[in-house]
Amino acid sequence: MNKKITTSLVASFLLATSNLYSQQLSEITVVSATKSEQSIKDVTSNVEVITKEEIEERHYTSVNEALNSFPGLSIVSNGGLGSTSSIYLRGMSNSRILVLVDGIRYQDPSNTSGANLSHLMINDIERIEVIKGAQSGVWGADAAAGVINIITKKATLGTSGNANLEFGSYNTKKYGATISHGTKKFDIKFSANKITTDGFTNKLTYGNRVKDYEKDGYENRTLSLNTNMYITDNSKLTFDIKDIDGLVEYDSSSANDTTMKSDIDTTIYSTSYSQEIKNQNIKLKYELSKFKRHEIGTTSGVLKFSGETQNIELSDEYKYLNSDFLIVGIGSSIDDVNYIKADNTTNQKESKDKYLYLTNSNKFTNTIFTQSLRYDRYDNFDNKFTGKVGLKYSFNQDLEFKTNIGTAYNVPNIVKELNPWGTTNPDLEPEETKSFDIGIKYKDFSLSFFESKIDNLIDWSGGGYQNVKGESIFKGFELEYSKLIEENTLFTFNYTRLSAKDEDDKYLARRPIQTLKTSFDYYGIKDFHINLNNEYVGTRYNSADKAGRQTGRYVLWNSVANYELNKNTKLYVRIDNITNKYYQKIDGYATAGRSAYLGVNYKF
Repeated sequence: MNKKITTSLVASFLLATSNLYSQQLSEITVVSATKSEQSIKDVTSNVEVITKEEIEERHYTSVNEALNSFPGLSIVSNGGLGSTSSIYLRGMSNSRILVLVDGIRYQDPSNTSGANLSHLMINDIERIEVIKGAQSGVWGADAAAGVINIITKKATLGTSGNANLEFGSYNTKKYGATISHGTKKFDIKFSANKITTDGFTNKLTYGNRVKDYEKDGYENRTLSLNTNMYITDNSKLTFDIKDIDGLVEYDSSSANDTTMKSDIDTTIYSTSYSQEIKNQNIKLKYELSKFKRHEIGTTSGVLKFSGETQNIELSDEYKYLNSDFLIVGIGSSIDDVNYIKADNTTNQKESKDKYLYLTNSNKFTNTIFTQSLRYDRYDNFDNKFTGKVGLKYSFNQDLEFKTNIGTAYNVPNIVKELNPWGTTNPDLEPEETKSFDIGIKYKDFSLSFFESKIDNLIDWSGGGYQNVKGESIFKGFELEYSKLIEENTLFTFNYTRLSAKDEDDKYLARRPIQTLKTSFDYYGIKDFHINLNNEYVGTRYNSADKAGRQTGRYVLWNSVANYELNKNTKLYVRIDNITNKYYQKIDGYATAGRSAYLGVNYKF
């Protein structure tokens, strides 16, 4: 069988029906489900993974594009590349999704949406893990809907590197390079990537064409450095830094606004020391995430935002029996926000949390049973216990069953309490979430049912953020299927049906009721790989209770072709929106028409 097909199947972890596929599937590991590195086959949670092989074949530009291929995930944005976006995981929005970069919190306390993924480009990524369902029992606040962990590549023994270059529509240019060197005692990796685009207008009245208006451009420069010092065979010292500098143009009041720009600077630091002692792995880590944003051209409202998150944690993973483990951890975190308005008024607030958690996982002959419990002590809110229980049972090699129950405690984002755009509300209360899912997998087919209930949902109302009394309910199902057609074509398919309603049984805004995503990968021509994929977005309304413009009911087709020139060089072409479909994800904001990109990647 073509080796490339096998690699792609591993990337999608969809075909595990043969011994070969099962063996390779077990080699995919995830760390986000329990904070311990596990084979994906040993995880009870509903988990999705995109590996580096799939990323390299599909040539995504941003993390958002890659995430949009998953079932249960939908993304809307206020324009093109770099524009503000909202991610919905099983109908629950950004502020309820914990986003990590190499396990470091990427939650911006000065941003009402929490994590802004718009400035995370696809470069130097090993894999992306998505853990669905309430995960506060493992990770604490912000993990009510789940966890997204973006894991970057690490250095290997010897010297290696790669360089990439891409040009395309909207005068888009993307280029970057990575170099690494590793020995048994020390390794280091450095990467630099830049993207620029003229883009297209941000605001656009439905029915108008982008070519008739000014362009809103975007540029992004991302630098990252990772080092590991292997003090002994059982101890390691690690240091990571990632810096993202972005500048995005946008429209404030009209489609021809040329004055507004958002200048962002995000820096993430992390250092850790780990020591293995017999069956234990003790780890001490410190993390610091800084977020700065300057709204250039603003004459009213907030001119400059600054958010900072610090976390220090000590954990001990103890392995016992044959394949069981127990993790115990303690830690402390601080979130801080300050801002300056256009009239030079300022405000500042911080929030502190001390926590204790434990996770235990037991593996029997055909059963995996995982339990997590966490206690958080906040200085501004009530203390809280959260937890999670997961069970997975394999009837045989082809058939498995799993279910998970979890709780979450989502404290208000600091900037929502301060609310520089309206009325300050120091009485905001945390949201409380209960989630449940149950799933079955048979050969190439999997089906999952899910339901989450949020009490005290935080939403904008009357000039400020308020708690909505009662329960908001998010429920539905996800269906996945894959099929190898003969020996050179892979077909994959996923379908999501969603009901997202508030306590009055009214539909929430901007969540599609159904989505369907398919993909065809063909490897029948030597040195070529051709992909054709599409996405159907069902009924979706711009406002709650099925009000506002209907922004769904469309199909997008995209394609990628890869050609392996030699063992080190690959050429590719990508075409998005092949049929030039006119659509808007948010009423009044433009989307890209047909666009094409040509690139080359060289490895050494």
